[in-house]
Amino acid sequence: MGIETGFFAQDDPAADGVAIGALPDRFGLLDDSPERWEKFKKRIDELNATAPGSVRYKVFYFVRHGQGHHNVAEAKYGTQAWDAEWSKLYDDGEIIWGPDPELTPIGITQAQEARRLWEAELKHGLPLPDTHYASPMHRALRTWHEIFVNSDMLTPEQRRVTILENLREEHGEHTCDLRSPRTIIARNFPPPVYEFEDGFSEEDIIWKANERETKDHVKERAKDVLDRIFAHDEGTYISITAHSGIINGFLAAMGRPRYPLPTGGILPLMIKGDLRQLR
Repeated sequence: MGIETGFFAQDDPAADGVAIGALPDRFGLLDDSPERWEKFKKRIDELNATAPGSVRYKVFYFVRHGQGHHNVAEAKYGTQAWDAEWSKLYDDGEIIWGPDPELTPIGITQAQEARRLWEAELKHGLPLPDTHYASPMHRALRTWHEIFVNSDMLTPEQRRVTILENLREEHGEHTCDLRSPRTIIARNFPPPVYEFEDGFSEEDIIWKANERETKDHVKERAKDVLDRIFAHDEGTYISITAHSGIINGFLAAMGRPRYPLPTGGILPLMIKGDLRQLR
């Protein structure tokens, strides 16, 4: 599993994520010609048509949720104090960040800005995702809703997202990463638009109050999701709406360094997978 380079500004291993920002023009596509997306789609089709039988090329749009209340709290206290103390609480009497916080008004605006970029590039032939996946956390699902449901980009039949437990943020200790019960999620994000993967539990049986998930385990979770998609999803264009930690888990699983994707940002990558190497 690896990232193909030369398509987006972000796919360079030395890319400066801070300089690129959350929503660069054309999603960061290097080709700025009017026919840019048609040429891009043609290239993907050529790669898949000429690849060995076990090799697949897919384009992933990794979407980070908009600003949540926990992001505001971490900025208020600083990362060191947040990790050491405040993240283990549920609020400070002013901000409530746990469990499973929602987007702030700024976070909603960030998701709407992402939607406008999608809509603008559609006029130039941007390929929409064939399949959508999302974290079960409210901040991620709300972001997906603002981008893809509060828009005419998708037909009613296309408005489907699969909720995967493995797409949640690094879990444990931080109360913002304790998810809501399944019934609450389903009430706020009902079917048929929102569909849980098989076996999704009612309660959060993963989060532990006294143990933070390791980066290596996050990397393994991300690899499991990649393997699942390459093995079972026939789509070429895939959207994943999730969190900074798990997005960087995907990068780690492909041997890449951490990428500082801001809240509300989108990281597009072309990924080459070999079915013989899946677990």
